[in-house]
Amino acid sequence: MTTTDLRTRRATTPRLDRLVQEVREAVRQNLPGDRTAHLVARRLAPHLGAGDLLTDAQREGSADHYRQHVLHVEEDGGFSVVALVWLPGQRTSVHDHVSWCVTGVHEGREHERRYRLTGEGAAARLVATEEVVNEQGDVCGFAPPGDIHRVWNGGAGKAVSLHVYGADIDRLGSSVRRVYEPPADER
Repeated sequence: MTTTDLRTRRATTPRLDRLVQEVREAVRQNLPGDRTAHLVARRLAPHLGAGDLLTDAQREGSADHYRQHVLHVEEDGGFSVVALVWLPGQRTSVHDHVSWCVTGVHEGREHERRYRLTGEGAAARLVATEEVVNEQGDVCGFAPPGDIHRVWNGGAGKAVSLHVYGADIDRLGSSVRRVYEPPADER
């Protein structure tokens, strides 16, 4: 569960404006999702960790669950830029996405467990394939299918990450396409 605060989107910084313009230029190339994600990742990386990227309000968390701040949605819905703020122990469900996605850690660190789905129908089950710890400055990108994962803050301090989705998050409310029941040993 996330909350979105529309007030934080009204505020912008010159650096965030530059990032949006750089992402716009990459997306307008109309490449396949995985190639777009690669280009967007290259644009996002230099901005991570910069003190002038986000306002203080865009770095605010919530005691109840990780918090989503929608920073920008392109007029045509072609992409959205979101800041996710995680307090210690907060996590997502196991999920996949509606579109390509690029994430970068702006502050702190994020833990991620990636999965693949085996079998079909009632016999389908998730198998963990990889554990990743993304440090400040790390960027990764992916495109469906094969984008099933769970993310959490396993550290002692706040974590802030930027996510660029190839979708209109205002219209959809989230980038999540499906939520999966985690394997029995992870519940």
